[in-house]
Amino acid sequence: MNDLNPSLDLSEQLHELLQAEPAGISEFQLIQQLKARHSTHIPHLGLADKLVLFRTHFLLFNALYLLRDRLWGQQQAHLHISPLCVQLQPWRPGASGLAEHDPLRDYYLDLANLRDTTEDDVEKLLASFWTRMQGGDEKRAALELFELDGDRALNLAAIKLRYRQLVSQHHPDRGGSTSRLQSINLAMEILQRYYG
Repeated sequence: MNDLNPSLDLSEQLHELLQAEPAGISEFQLIQQLKARHSTHIPHLGLADKLVLFRTHFLLFNALYLLRDRLWGQQQAHLHISPLCVQLQPWRPGASGLAEHDPLRDYYLDLANLRDTTEDDVEKLLASFWTRMQGGDEKRAALELFELDGDRALNLAAIKLRYRQLVSQHHPDRGGSTSRLQSINLAMEILQRYYG
């Protein structure tokens, strides 16, 4: 499959891509596949610009939450959504699924958040993250960046494995950004202090 059907909306294009990746796929890989297949639904600009990155991320997550709602409503599948792994999972009747309040879903389905978010807002979001990284919540912020659950038993080997995965995925030579790689490195330094 070289090209996606241009008449499909973004959520349908994502559904096609996710069906071809049963083990799941990262947000970055989804964006790269959409660009390679010339999807007209996302910006075809470099992701080094923070506002372009935010808008691309927002459009993708908006479409993923729309797809998740549709698949759930049709009792076809459950869609697990996280930046590091988006995966179609079997639909299970009786699972809590969408019944629980999901503030992220609410955020990404409100297009005003896309329209009204400025470059200054994106800078503030990043600054808020760094404030938590450097303040009293540095361990929690680092675990969030690595998408690791601080409640379960973690060890340095598991953290190092996750670190290598993130560095590989977000390295500038693979289309990632230097600032994201610096965030990952700082998070690793923090986690080594707690788990080393």
